[in-house]
Amino acid sequence: MNKKALLLNKKSFCNFLLADVISGFGVGMTTVGANWYLLLQTHSNQLVGIYLTINVLSGFLVSPLAGAITDKYSRKKVILWTFITRAFLISIVAVYFYFSGFSILMMYFLSILTGAGWITYMAASRSYVQDILPEEQFGSANSFIEVSLQVGMFSAGAISGFLLNYTGFLIILIINICLFFFASVLILTIENDRISQMNPSGAKGNFVLGIKYILNKKTIMNAGLLSILPLIITQLFNVSSPDYVASTLHATSIVYGMADMFYGIGGLAAGIMVGLLLNQFQSKKLIILFSF
Repeated sequence: MNKKALLLNKKSFCNFLLADVISGFGVGMTTVGANWYLLLQTHSNQLVGIYLTINVLSGFLVSPLAGAITDKYSRKKVILWTFITRAFLISIVAVYFYFSGFSILMMYFLSILTGAGWITYMAASRSYVQDILPEEQFGSANSFIEVSLQVGMFSAGAISGFLLNYTGFLIILIINICLFFFASVLILTIENDRISQMNPSGAKGNFVLGIKYILNKKTIMNAGLLSILPLIITQLFNVSSPDYVASTLHATSIVYGMADMFYGIGGLAAGIMVGLLLNQFQSKKLIILFSF
């Protein structure tokens, strides 16, 4: 029996994988829905750009702290609390929109919440997999997780477009809340991981050490700066796409959602292609090639 079959026969891993797909699906719906909803309410590409910038910056700023928390506490508990906390705070946003209507400040609060919550979850979930599986299964596990996550994310784009057109953004938030709670139930069924005790100084100490480590490692710094470049292009697409669909194509959110879905399909195809190329070429050479 191969490694992938062994993973799928492991109930705990399957439940974790399902929770990962479900939560990614909910995040994808909210992301697509927020961009379109904000544009329709404000008719401003600049505000959409600010929304996306806040989303990225909040994730960037919280990433060292997320890593420190992941190193100090049980990954399973951190994953669980990222789901519950996001569900609770998104509920506040949904209740506000229901009673008071649109608010740009609440949209920016949602942007911070989704950005910081996503980075914290990613840090804990990827560390969790490495903690519960033997090293020889890391590659197969990461393959399953990334492919499943991409499938959840790009299918969310199309469905979000339909829901925006026929129901509205509030329904998307409610669905996201429900998906987070469902994912939380699945996480409760997975096995406990080993709590790291390598640094007794706590999350604050780990945070400081993490910053010092990054600053002293030029390779990591350069890789991080290099990864920003394609992110800028991606954000330009995300900012311009809703307005192009609405103003130039005079189309509905369904078209915008479908465009986002095909964007995700491209990302999935690229991930599979890179996985195959990594078996034939050095990572550094591929990075240089793709950068050009």
